[in-house]
This record gives sequence, C-alpha cells and structure tokens, in this order.
Amino acid sequence: MSLLREGDRERYLTVLFSPEDRRAVLAALYAFNLETARVRNLVSEPMPGEIRLQWWREVVSGEREGEGRQHPVGAALLDAIEAHGLPAKALTNLVEARIFDLYNDPMPDRASLEGYLGETASALFQLSTLILDAETGAKATEAAGHAGVAYGISGLLRLAALHRHRGQVYVPSDILAAAGTDSAGWLKGDDRAALERVTSILVALAREHLDKAEAALAPLDRRLRPAFLPLAVVEPVLQRAEKNGAAHVLDPVTLSPIRIHWRFLRRAMTG
Repeated sequence: MSLLREGDRERYLTVLFSPEDRRAVLAALYAFNLETARVRNLVSEPMPGEIRLQWWREVVSGEREGEGRQHPVGAALLDAIEAHGLPAKALTNLVEARIFDLYNDPMPDRASLEGYLGETASALFQLSTLILDAETGAKATEAAGHAGVAYGISGLLRLAALHRHRGQVYVPSDILAAAGTDSAGWLKGDDRAALERVTSILVALAREHLDKAEAALAPLDRRLRPAFLPLAVVEPVLQRAEKNGAAHVLDPVTLSPIRIHWRFLRRAMTG
C-alpha cells in the first residue's frame, strides 16, 4: 500500500474503496503492475530493463517462485495467484507488453495501440474483477477491454510531455499520418495545428471506448464496480487535454489530488 500511495495514487484509492477482504490482494496486483510499468524509470539502457521484466515473467510463471517469495511484491502476488486462480498467461502477457516501454520505437498503428493497452490496462481491469468476484468477473471481459483502452489513452495524454522528452512515441503512426504529421514531427512539436488534430483524434478514440465500457458495465454485478473506479478520471483528463490542445505535449495534463479523490468518491457512491 505504501508503494501504491507513492507511485500509483489512483489504484491506491481503488483499493481503499474495495471490500476489506479483497484489499491486500488488489494491492498486490496493482503493485506488480507498478513494478513492471516503472522499469523504464529505473534503467539507463533497454537490456537491464529486459532482464528485470524477464525476472518478473519467470516469477509469475512459477519458474522463480523461491526468489519471488523473497520480494515483498512478488510474495504477495504469488499468494494472490494461488488464492484467486489468477491466470498466469494474462500476467506474463502484461510483462511482455512492457518491453515496448523500454525502447523508442514508434507505435505502428491503432490496432497495435489497442493491443498494447489491452494487455496492460485492460488486463488489470479484468484481473481486478476476478479478485472481487471470480464468477461474475468472468463476464466483464468486454467492459474491461474498453475500459483499459479509454483509461490507457487518457494516461498517455497525461504522460505525453514525459514521453516526448524521452523520445517515445505512443501515438500510432496511422493517427499521426491522419493528422498530417509523423513521429519525428510529433517529437519536434513545432506544427501546432497537427498536434491539435492528434489530440482531437486521441480524445475521440478514448471517448468511443469509454462509452462502450460504461454500456458494458451497466448490467454487471455491482460487486465489480470498485475495479472500474479509475474510469472516473478519464473524462476530466480528456476535457483538460482538449482545452490544452497542442500544449499537452509540452506541459503535463494534470488533475488536482482533491479532484481525483472527489471523482472516485462520487463514482463509488453512485456506481
């Protein structure tokens, strides 16, 4: 929980709004996600990052269980896998997808972006539902898929300035082309009109998936709702990105902690 509080405030709040007997397991899952997501921040070259990710892949697949249990997050995650039957394949796919983060290769196309977010953000939503209630969680695949893409794109908008500083391009090449630019132009950032168009396309794509996620969520058991609390911040982020336009690649899109907490509280109370 301390790791989440410092590194992933939104997932930390998700845990607090979850049933007490599920909090430790959810925290383990989210801490594992944080550990793999921040590998790029901890290494100066891709190869050490790949070695770290390989270690996590072998932990979740059971090849390094002994070593994994010496790591606080690894031990908690292995307990969660055992207690709730979390599919190792989904966890290893998440780790595999994180390899993309280590390099500066541009995202090839929209399908590749949706696939990347599907194996990371969407998988996290789906695994969370299985922890909350395994039987009904299995019915949340569609909601988790769209939720992950919507939340994931909003996250990319929030991190665009950081990615640009690093030379990373998560905006798909076909979207950049539709906006009249390319990965080099996006990194250079001098064509504001093209960047405005990129922002509009990404916001529209995120809203499309957000609407589908909300529709798929409507008939699901309310016990699954804590897993989807992060959706509460998607629309405010999209609105802020729209307002900032091209500037979002220069200055981070942010929401105040108070506003984030309020959005989570309201969604938790109203469903």
